Amino acid sequence: MDRRTLLLASTALAGAPFAASAQTTWPNGTVHIVVPFASGGGTTDPLARIMADELGKLLNASFVVENKPGANGNIGAVYVKRAPADGQVLLFVGAGTLATNPTLYKNPGFDSKKDFEAVVVVGNVPNILVVNPQVPASTVKEFVEYLKKSPGKLSYASTGNGSSMHTAGELFAQTTQTTMTHVPYTGAGTATTDLLSGNIQAMFQLIPGIAEHVKAKKVKALAVMAPQRSPSLPDVPTMAEAGFGDLESYTWLCFVAPKGTPKPVVDKLNESVNKILAQPAFRERLVQMGVQPMGGTPAEFASFMDSEIKKWGEVVRRSGVVID
Repeated sequence: MDRRTLLLASTALAGAPFAASAQTTWPNGTVHIVVPFASGGGTTDPLARIMADELGKLLNASFVVENKPGANGNIGAVYVKRAPADGQVLLFVGAGTLATNPTLYKNPGFDSKKDFEAVVVVGNVPNILVVNPQVPASTVKEFVEYLKKSPGKLSYASTGNGSSMHTAGELFAQTTQTTMTHVPYTGAGTATTDLLSGNIQAMFQLIPGIAEHVKAKKVKALAVMAPQRSPSLPDVPTMAEAGFGDLESYTWLCFVAPKGTPKPVVDKLNESVNKILAQPAFRERLVQMGVQPMGGTPAEFASFMDSEIKKWGEVVRRSGVVID
């Protein structure tokens, strides 16, 4: 199943039956969900805590979130890689760590495919191209034309090298054959403040972090980098609608387990997450967070992750950015 098919098929989850998993005694005690970023910020940590609560209720067990930040997720990933393969320690992480870091870092300390069992992709958060109101462009085509007339003059912000905001910008520049200056920040808040003030002209922000500013007309939203429009911003077209169908970028969030975790454990966790995602009230809760529910089988997720590693690895290689 390819990237687009998996995304579009996810909307049918609510009515899809899932086969019963093999019998297993898992979970056996407290399950530790490792989030390789700081607590409280972004979407990864809040969503992990929501999933921990829902899994605890469904399985009548204790699921706790542990934050192990550092190196764009590498430190937490290595920690889980080294954990016992019994399903008691899981990694909840996104595309940046699993799909981008293996190429971005000379030695991330792990191999996304060899060191982890793909369990399930929970959802995705699309990037959205937004510009300061002073930028003389109201459509993506106008923006591309402006960039080609002023190569390198415009700056776009991200939350650091390898972040989805950075790689989305690289993908945009490579696909449209334009040039922008990348300015990495340590946090989305400061970057967004500079976008609003005009110190930075553009961002490929994640929808939850910019939606209210779009609604208040403090920035211009040109297009959502996803196959479908966002329920949060239904008036903003997709890149495909804007004439740039190859420009899709979103950070997806998932569960993976240490390599060698027994299949019955993987299947039970996968089935449990899919049951949670099939609940209409829970799906609506995610949508309100700006997260598009996904789900599916471990095999579908493994195939999806392979395609993402290939796609973003190529984007990183073309950019020439490498971190020691």
